[in-house]
Amino acid sequence: MKNNNVFERYEIKYLITNRQRKSIMKAMQDYMKPDDYGRSTICNIYYDTPDYYLIRHSLEKPVYKEKLRVRSYGIAASGDNVFVELKKKYQDVVYKRRISLPEREAMFYLGSDATGGLEGQIGSEIDYFRFFYKELAPKVYISYDREAFYDREDDSFRVTFDENIMWRDYDLSLTKPAYGRKILPPNTSLMEVKTSGGMPLWLTCVLSENGIFKTSFSKYGRAYEEIEKHTLSRAAV
Repeated sequence: MKNNNVFERYEIKYLITNRQRKSIMKAMQDYMKPDDYGRSTICNIYYDTPDYYLIRHSLEKPVYKEKLRVRSYGIAASGDNVFVELKKKYQDVVYKRRISLPEREAMFYLGSDATGGLEGQIGSEIDYFRFFYKELAPKVYISYDREAFYDREDDSFRVTFDENIMWRDYDLSLTKPAYGRKILPPNTSLMEVKTSGGMPLWLTCVLSENGIFKTSFSKYGRAYEEIEKHTLSRAAV
């Protein structure tokens, strides 16, 4: 049985224009179909140390990196289930473990000093992460609108398009509206190819025909870089 709380895959990212996106969508029609949820808003809160060690280390492009976030699909109410997610990357392979909790329980757990509050292997991994790094706290809220598609023959192969990516470093709650500073320029979206194997030939061809090349892109990383710019700007005044 497929475990929707455990993922092991490659995640390949591309920054594309609206014109390029239309070409990809046209090519996808014969091979892929929309996710059951259709277009959705995804909201995240990223946790980090007081000196932002986790994202600073990630931006150095190490062989191994990890992050902790809590995610909701749409704006959450306190009783709605959200996901506490531990995401790791080792030699280009992404490993994600997550556990579902009501929003109020997830935020209480992440805001406390106690560990041992989550059940199972995934809960133990998240507990250890929090114990190891200590002083973790919510640092950045990031939201975006996503359209997701999966292969008609292999639902583990997915393509997603994220637009209207916004961040803020205050009002850090999944129950608050999605707003903030925009990360991407106008008429641009972030495409991610998520696969446990190779890239299909049809997609390789459409990427080549449209001059689309993979890129290194971190939503939290971009937000952190903006935070650093604002910090330096204030210090210079």
